[in-house]
Amino acid sequence: MSAMSTPTPPLADLVRTVRQSREYHRLTDAIPYTRFMGIGVENLAGEMLCRMRYAPHLIGNSLLPALHGGALGALLESSAIFELLLQTDTGRVPKVISSTVDFLRSGKAQDTFARAFITRQGRRVANVRVEAWQDDRTRPIASSHALFLLSEP
Repeated sequence: MSAMSTPTPPLADLVRTVRQSREYHRLTDAIPYTRFMGIGVENLAGEMLCRMRYAPHLIGNSLLPALHGGALGALLESSAIFELLLQTDTGRVPKVISSTVDFLRSGKAQDTFARAFITRQGRRVANVRVEAWQDDRTRPIASSHALFLLSEP
């Protein structure tokens, strides 16, 4: 680390700060994977959404072109994790227990949005549903249901 750089705070401290400040970019900027995938959390029209900004490396089928299924899966999983981190009092990154993804239509070469909903939360486990769309929220391109471990026993 150079003398000019500042150390990254531990995740729990960063999450607490972002929960209060609503500066979601501070959390997503601290994670190399979300930076690479172009995934960010935004407050749009009063609700917390994830956006995956389009980039050529996200294309899976260059003939259409269509987004790679793994990129959509990453957006869905990231949305669920950010929802749990920012809307619950968990201090650790939730771990996926199981996840089902439904690919409903091809994702075009453009920005993609996702919204996660915590459908049930216990002390140690949470169920989360996520929908992803592009032009029209009523026509999702993918959805998922996932079960997460919130804390170790």
